[in-house]
Amino acid sequence: MLSRIFMSCLFVGLCSAGSSLSCRWMDHKFRQHSESSLALMDMMVNNSTNGTEDAVEENTVAFPDHLYKQASKAATEDKVAFAVEVLKEACVLFEEDSSSSSWEESTVENFLNVVNKQADELQACITSHGHKKKKNTKLHMYFKRLSSHILKKMGHSAEAWELIRREIKAHLMRVDMLVSSLLTSN
Repeated sequence: MLSRIFMSCLFVGLCSAGSSLSCRWMDHKFRQHSESSLALMDMMVNNSTNGTEDAVEENTVAFPDHLYKQASKAATEDKVAFAVEVLKEACVLFEEDSSSSSWEESTVENFLNVVNKQADELQACITSHGHKKKKNTKLHMYFKRLSSHILKKMGHSAEAWELIRREIKAHLMRVDMLVSSLLTSN
């Protein structure tokens, strides 16, 4: 009788552990990488652009708050998948020609390495659970608009890159909040 109770408890414990998203990297390394990416963004601040405030007014792309609200209400795996997509889209944007910015190339490379590592490791967390999600078209279009309405329209200028830096920093902060809400070791 005691062995049946033990086996039942063991079975229930294993089933419940398998149903939630538990990922060692996410619990132990995500926060460190998130802080690094935000610190690198702060290192890229462009102090030489005085016209950036005016550029913000005329060159804006609406921040997708509604997509973050949807993601925050989604299942755990969908939250992580959304975070992965934001990180990957940010990397694609920063791989464009940033030679007009005043950023050191090594800082941009380090930023891309950290954010790509975050995306890859988070992706591995959900892939190991068999989760596959199609691309969020609205999010993808938002990042394409950032590229075309800000970077290309402003000729990849230093001012354009400063606008992009600010926008991406806001996304990194939102992704940090979204994923941090899932961490078991807060």
